[in-house]
Amino acid sequence: MRGIHSVVDDIRRNVFTEVARLAYEGGDYSRIDLLPYKIVPGEEARYRHDIFLERAIVTERLRLACGLPLRPVSVHAPASDGIEEAALPEKYYEPPLINIIPFACNACPPKEIRVSSNCQGCLSHPCQAVCPRDAIVIGKDGKSSIDQSKCIKCGKCQKECPYNAISKLERPCAAACGMDAIGSDEFGRAKIDYDRCVSCGMCLVNCPFAAIADKSQIFQLIHAIKSGDEVIACVAPAFVGQFGKDATPAKLKAAMRILGFADTVEVAIGADMCTVEEAHDFLEKVPKEQPFMATSCCPAWSMMAKKYFPQFKDYISMAMTPMVLTARLVKKEHPKAKIVFVGPCAAKKLEASRRTVRSDVDFVLTFEELQGMFDAKEIDFTQIQADPDDDFTAGTAAGRGFAVGGGVAAAVAEAIRHIDPDREVKVDYGDGLKECRKMLMLAKAGKRDGYLLEGMGCPGGCVAGAGTIRSVHDAAMDVQVYKTEAEKQSALESEYADRLKDVEE
Repeated sequence: MRGIHSVVDDIRRNVFTEVARLAYEGGDYSRIDLLPYKIVPGEEARYRHDIFLERAIVTERLRLACGLPLRPVSVHAPASDGIEEAALPEKYYEPPLINIIPFACNACPPKEIRVSSNCQGCLSHPCQAVCPRDAIVIGKDGKSSIDQSKCIKCGKCQKECPYNAISKLERPCAAACGMDAIGSDEFGRAKIDYDRCVSCGMCLVNCPFAAIADKSQIFQLIHAIKSGDEVIACVAPAFVGQFGKDATPAKLKAAMRILGFADTVEVAIGADMCTVEEAHDFLEKVPKEQPFMATSCCPAWSMMAKKYFPQFKDYISMAMTPMVLTARLVKKEHPKAKIVFVGPCAAKKLEASRRTVRSDVDFVLTFEELQGMFDAKEIDFTQIQADPDDDFTAGTAAGRGFAVGGGVAAAVAEAIRHIDPDREVKVDYGDGLKECRKMLMLAKAGKRDGYLLEGMGCPGGCVAGAGTIRSVHDAAMDVQVYKTEAEKQSALESEYADRLKDVEE
């Protein structure tokens, strides 16, 4: 489903655009009550059975995009309820970050194996032969059905059917969740177990009904810009290609200036710093102090590891993430500035909300939310004149590679080989939280001793984050090209590599 543009994408982006426009224009914010009618015009429903339901869903999405809380279905109030309280640069959204709008949920079956009409009633009945719980029932016509009270959803019957007549129906949000955090409420609708959730956002981008949304800081960020604050954007290396082929780094910086940003900085420089620190940590600690070391840059991965494998919490690198390192570096030079991390990730919003990080990172925007700001200002990259001095990219190929799966470990391993050419570095990579869990199970069994482990919450790495615009494949290709264009290859060559002490003080 990822990478295929749909009406779900249009709904999300229209909401971000209208909230950004509302904030830029200012004035009486009660006019947010009219926006559902602008986004869903006319008298006939286009996507659901009822236009009033469509507008009700858009209303809640607008509120979440303003950082306001999701309201119970029983509460009757306009979209503007509490909007003035949200229109403050210092206002931070209240948890939870990821929200399911109940009346938008399709109440899909959690997981079910079904026999379709393709069943031919064959004589061999391999489905029945392989079922470990005798859940396959053969009717008088010879066709199979499944006793759901006995079925354990193992899928063996599905694999053996010669006619592909058996299928597995699974709730897309739950299938995408690597934390098994999606359950059901009393009405059969999806419900998030927040004790398990790490806010990776994979449920958000895999729900075909646009029922899941995360809270945004677009509204508050624009108020900070309008209030005259010096606001500096720190852009993750996955940005390349996200805003179209015409959005070169120089044009992007020019466009950011139009939005009101005082400056734009590449987070790849923080990735270079993170690489150097993790390389030294690995050399010092593995195996002398610990059997393996895990990378720290993905907050969803590190939270998962600490939740499910608390015995390994000290084995996750203590290096600050590229986002925090870059923010601290910028604030050293601009102590009064407000820092906005712009990236592909929903979990970065959760990371920035931690008390230890809030003083470094003031706002987090996804690429999709930034696109809403561009649309609100009607920015056309084909019309922007680029100034060569606006090219803000200063990261090495290693730092830029953090955007794709396996890129973090590759950068750290390369740095280790430069520091200690005789040191063997074994690497394993978890692609998505389910694979990360499997990787840590191997570590638990002692099969990853001496390894550098990289975990990524999103299958494909940062380019697959919940806030991205381009398909994962195309974005990964863009990053590979971007890496080849870097003047320096190794993180150790970065002019920022020796600035670690500056940001750690």
